[in-house]
Amino acid sequence: MLSIIQAAGWPIWPLLICSIAALALIIERLTSLRTLRVAPPRLLDEVISVTRAHLPASDVVNKLAENSVLGTVLAAGLRAVIAEPRITETALRNAFEQAGRAAVHRLERYISAIGTIASAAPLLGLMGTVIGMIEIFGSQAPTGGNNPALLAHGISVALYNTAFGLMIAIPTLMFYRYFRGVVDAYTLDMEQAANRLVPHLMRFAMPRPA
Repeated sequence: MLSIIQAAGWPIWPLLICSIAALALIIERLTSLRTLRVAPPRLLDEVISVTRAHLPASDVVNKLAENSVLGTVLAAGLRAVIAEPRITETALRNAFEQAGRAAVHRLERYISAIGTIASAAPLLGLMGTVIGMIEIFGSQAPTGGNNPALLAHGISVALYNTAFGLMIAIPTLMFYRYFRGVVDAYTLDMEQAANRLVPHLMRFAMPRPA
């Protein structure tokens, strides 16, 4: 591998940086997008059970917000009802929506960077190949005494950049698509949880005076 890197020339170094960055971002997203950290399966049922008779205390709401991303969204609705006993259903849904937008933005962190690396890696590999080809043909003697074997070896060396760029881009693109699907699924789960919790919390809202 070291000999290939040395033979490919300086254009391969941006590809190496992209490969390291993509690997780090993929590991970070795999860790951050785990189900227990985003949307625990039983969390909504536990919140409904705790709030069946009365609204929870502020420390319980704070612990809920620290539990997971879904807990942050559910805690935003609880805080809205606690802060405004006469809250309307529209205002409560707006509180959930704002919290949901912030949660989705948090889930999408670094995913755009992964997609950018997946798109840029083949172009960087192609640029390295073009630069290598220019150097190869520029070094040939103009009078004709060219060595075909040496020329073929130089072309194969130049193509290392394209191959390395594709090796980076293909798995990175696959992980980018996977993360997009995971975030979309979590977004749908949070929307359904909020819709289920709204009528439950509206039972605690005091009617507005006529």
